[in-house]
Amino acid sequence: MGRFIYENQIRADFEDRTLAHLQTVITTKLRRGEAFTLTWKDDISIGDGRTTVWLHPGCGLVFKYYGSRTPSLNRAWLEALTYTANSPTGLYVVPEPPDSPRNGTFLDGSE
Repeated sequence: MGRFIYENQIRADFEDRTLAHLQTVITTKLRRGEAFTLTWKDDISIGDGRTTVWLHPGCGLVFKYYGSRTPSLNRAWLEALTYTANSPTGLYVVPEPPDSPRNGTFLDGSE
């Protein structure tokens, strides 16, 4: 289980694998100077609602992992998450699809 911390105030727990994929998408967009929202479902212990934060290149973010291993990344999941991040609704977690073949370009434009 990992933790996403926004502006040292808002915290959300995600599985390490999910958090690694979110971190990749978020940091890619922020490096490009793009601002967007991130939405997640809150834990039932805090009301079972949802939280949305505005991510921009100047915001303070922490990605805290409690596992010692770096999860492998699923290209198809990165593409699906990027698609949501680029939509009017912003980034939110979608189910992990089967991994796609290693062809095409990666988020940063590399092969």
